[in-house]
Formats: sequence, structure tokens, C-alpha cells
Amino acid sequence: MESDDSRRQLRLYLIVLLGGGGLILLCMICLTGGILWGGNLLPGGASTRTALVQLFGTPVTLLPSYSIAQITFSPIESPAQTVSSTIETPAETATPTVFFTPPIFSEPPEGKIAFTCFVAGTDQICIMNADGTEQTQLTNDSATSFYPSLAPDGEGIVYSSKRDGRFQIYTMNLKGGDLERITDGIGSLYAPEISPNGNRIVFTAETGGSQSIWLMQRDGSNPRPISRQEGEGWDPTWSPDNSKIAFASDREGSVQLYTITTNGTNLRQVTRGVTGIGGRSDWSPDGESLVFYAGSQGDHDIYMIGVDGKNLRQLTDGGDNLGPCFSPDGQWITFTSYRDGDNEIYIMRTDGTQVTRLTGRSEADYQPRWGP
Repeated sequence: MESDDSRRQLRLYLIVLLGGGGLILLCMICLTGGILWGGNLLPGGASTRTALVQLFGTPVTLLPSYSIAQITFSPIESPAQTVSSTIETPAETATPTVFFTPPIFSEPPEGKIAFTCFVAGTDQICIMNADGTEQTQLTNDSATSFYPSLAPDGEGIVYSSKRDGRFQIYTMNLKGGDLERITDGIGSLYAPEISPNGNRIVFTAETGGSQSIWLMQRDGSNPRPISRQEGEGWDPTWSPDNSKIAFASDREGSVQLYTITTNGTNLRQVTRGVTGIGGRSDWSPDGESLVFYAGSQGDHDIYMIGVDGKNLRQLTDGGDNLGPCFSPDGQWITFTSYRDGDNEIYIMRTDGTQVTRLTGRSEADYQPRWGP
């Protein structure tokens, strides 16, 4: 029994010894291979097999090698996701608000219209094409600028401004440049207009609490009243032949329209018995008619009358319409109206038809004067 037990213990020792030795041998092989491989002494393929044979003195079978390109990965299918019924759309980019789009004319009226535009609490001078396009602010004064009028050659604008503390007359080009003050020391001056031949300027001068019609040269030299006996008058406008001035006056009690020659003679009353006449009027290009506005406060209309005082006719009906002016070709009239709730600029045919709105800002546009 003891001999059998001894033999069994001997076999167990041999197994442990051989097993441990084998494990040690395997570790040595792995360690040696790693060193050789890491030192680039064992490249892959046949050369690797040869190197191991030389190392251990016996043939070695290598596992097949694979490149990444030879391995195919199957996609892992993820569980289907439930789509929410609420879809969030990206926020829209804000677009500028368009207050008004100028109309499209089949035959656009020609020329330009200068006008007063109320911007950020102050009256400024603006200009646009006669079809309402290319509306442009020309001044950026800290004080009121108004009563613009285009030169007959279309090369400049004359207007009244308080930019230097008192209303004086200024000129500038159609881009707002070449600004020049041409008056000083007369009083407060308003409503300038250049003569059709471009040589002189007529305007309203307020001195000592009264208003009268004055003339001066284009450069502001030689300012003088038309007549010492001319009396109260305002908002003058030239006749097409440069010989006469039409204006408003209350010299006979109520405000009516008058004409006078530029040398202060031949004063004539044009309108009679028309109530509520406003100041601004204009002479037709053919010299035959005057266009003006009249009516009660908040309900003015545009009228036309022959210079001889005949053929009075009403062109508008409601909307509070003011400050009319003829187009240079005599086919249109521009004016201001509140008919759409705000003070905007319109044009119409001389018979009152085809009324068309040109401006539509959120602030007032008024006092339009048409030029080439």
C-alpha cells in the first residue's frame, strides 16, 4: 500500500513539475516573441515562421493573418425609435417691414419731386422720382428744414431751414451736397422758388410780425420786396414766362389768390368768395391756370382756376388735400393728402382722375414740388 501511495505521489510531483515547467516555457516563448516582434525582428508571413524555427529548432504553425480590409463588420440594429408628434421648426429670420411699395406705371411720369419728410421728430428735405421710386433723404439737420423747390434745370434745390437758429434760405445739389446759405439779416424766410429762367428767387419774408413777397438774385444778392405797397402775402410761385408772381393774401379780409408783376405793378385778385384757401399754389406750364387748395380745417380739396378768375373747378372730394403742384409737362398734379390716414404724397391727372399714392412711410411726407 505504501509503495502504491509513494508511486501516486511521485506521479503527482512529476505532473506538477512538468506542468509548471511547461507554463514557464510558454511564458518564455511569449516573452521572446513579443520582444522580437516589438523590435521588428519578426515580420509577418514566411519570414516569421523561419525565425521561430531558428529560435526553437522545430516547425511552428502560425495562425492566418488578416488585414482590416478583409474583415466585414455587420451593422448592429438599434431598436426603432418613436417619432414625436410635435415637430420644432427653426425660427424664421425677421424681414424688414415694407410700409408701402410705389406703384408701377405703364407710362411713368417724368421728372423728380422734392418734398418735406418728417424723420425722427424733425422736418427734413427728401427727393424721389416722379413715379415714387428712389426716395432719398437729403438733409439730416437737427432743426426744421422745409419748403423745398427744384431748380428749373433740375440741378439743384432751394429750401428754408432753421439750422443756424433762424429760418434762412439754402441751396444744395440733388445729392444733398454743395450746401450754401444765401440769405442773412432779412428776417425769417420761407417758401423759396427759383424763376423758370434760373436767374432769381422769390420767397416769403416775415419781418415785424408781417409776411410779404420778396425777390433776390439766384446767389442771394440784392434782396428786396416786390412792392412797398404790396402788403401781406405768402407762398409765392412764378409764372412760366418769369413776368408774374401768384401768391396768397388776406389783404381784403379772407385769404384769396392774387397775381402781381415782378416790378410790383398790376396787382390782380384771381379768386373771389372761395373760403378756406391755403397758401401753396402753382402755375400751370401753359400759364393759363392756377392750382390751389381750399376748404375747412381737416377737409381741404384741390381746385383749379383760370388766371383770369374763371372756370373754377374742384378736382378732389374728401381726404384733406393740400399743397398742389403741376408736373413740368402739365399732365399731372402732385399734392399731399390724409385720405389713407397719414400725411402722404399723391399724384393725379389734371382732371382729378388716376389718383396714385407715391409715399407710405410711418411718418409724414408733404409739401411736394415737381421739377425736371
